[in-house]
Amino acid sequence: MNIIFYKYQGTGNDFIIIDNRNGQFDSNNHQVVSFLCDRRFGIGADGLMLLEENDKLAFTMRYFNRDGKEATMCGNGGRCIAAFAVHTGAVKSSEKFEFMAIDGVHEAKYSKEAVSLKMTEVDEIVTKFQYLFLDTGSPHYVTFVEDNSRIDVVKEGSRVRYSKEFEDIGGTNVNFVQQIDESSIKMRTYERGVENETLSCGTGAVASAISTAIKQGFGEKFNVQVPGGELQVEFNMDGKMHPSNIWLTGPAQFVFKGEIII
Repeated sequence: MNIIFYKYQGTGNDFIIIDNRNGQFDSNNHQVVSFLCDRRFGIGADGLMLLEENDKLAFTMRYFNRDGKEATMCGNGGRCIAAFAVHTGAVKSSEKFEFMAIDGVHEAKYSKEAVSLKMTEVDEIVTKFQYLFLDTGSPHYVTFVEDNSRIDVVKEGSRVRYSKEFEDIGGTNVNFVQQIDESSIKMRTYERGVENETLSCGTGAVASAISTAIKQGFGEKFNVQVPGGELQVEFNMDGKMHPSNIWLTGPAQFVFKGEIII
């Protein structure tokens, strides 16, 4: 079977996107998804997304991790598939549209290769001495460090990701955050499913920004520096532990189009 694919990236988080509105691609074949994401034997990506039909909204987004399994929400992936939908005419207007993802409906706005994505509401935030834990579409462990350039992200991240504490939810993503000032942070992330550090993580940026606001007791707009670039996170803090109207903004860029036989 010949599959036409598109490669997109958002602050270094790269994705294979397939227009699957005809239902041609077999999403149950985890081995094929894993092969396509392999950087040596396949196309190479942090994850794969399918754009599928939706009767009520612009489209449905389905996201698969590099391990081939369908996963929880990916913020940068959501921004990239929104840009793809604009570029391919899958949406009527780029100014505002809605699509369905695994964690519910998302609103998106596209302008000049940047996408603003409204994120899911955060129901519960756990605060411990060494970390905060919250679900921003995907589960995130956030810990603050003085200098995250000195952290062995793979070693320390995998230790937390596979710890018994998070065994019941299949592990967690792990973010190491260095605060620069009251509205700027640096973030490095170990992503489950990828099982490595990635150059960016959208849901991690949201989790880290909210955690920073809780840590310092104020703040509703943050610049988040990641190894692959910079993201912006905005929200309303309705009380100390209740963020709402959460938006993630950053670049979402087309890289190339190709065809592969599987």
